Amino acid sequence: MRWRGGPIAGVLAVVGIAAAAAGWWITDRLEEDNDFCNACHLSAELPLHIEIRRDFDAMPARSLSAAHARSVHQVASHREDRDFRCIDCHRGSDWVGRVRVKVLAAKDAFWYAVGRFEEPTQMRWPLWDGDCTQCHASFGETEPEAWENPRFHQLAVHNAALGVDCVECHQVHAVTQERGGAPDTHFLVAAHVRSQCSRCHPEFEEGS
Repeated sequence: MRWRGGPIAGVLAVVGIAAAAAGWWITDRLEEDNDFCNACHLSAELPLHIEIRRDFDAMPARSLSAAHARSVHQVASHREDRDFRCIDCHRGSDWVGRVRVKVLAAKDAFWYAVGRFEEPTQMRWPLWDGDCTQCHASFGETEPEAWENPRFHQLAVHNAALGVDCVECHQVHAVTQERGGAPDTHFLVAAHVRSQCSRCHPEFEEGS
């Protein structure tokens, strides 16, 4: 009897590719709505995303993410609605980042569907620098005045291979004034930033 595994495997491969493409396209549309993202991430027992969503919509802004939501002029100009959404930062800035997001979303969706999803208590896959620099690409383009100290990003060494990611200083989703800083300091928390600086500058170590 002739084995039909080859044609069957081919059909299954085509169906699998079509299903993956359809799933990618459908989720691309769904994730444009913050409520879709929050459908899985609003657990009454673990308030991480409840606090984040409440903060995201707050006025005045209490965190860096909320400040972005208020500053809709920063959103890409080709967007018609100009609303700032979760996915604008969490989309991934290139194909590698996009696949990374889709893999995490697929994993979370699977565990949610089988009733075993656990709301994270902290960010498991932090944003990459590329997710920030896709909008904030211009750092250190101006020279400091002779009488002023250079700002952090005006020093070239701070912008190349330093080993400190954007989110290590800029805590995007800190939801209290103490944790999240204030607008006039770009929501940087002094104690947290000092701990990052001390990795290269011992004089910034606590107690120095």
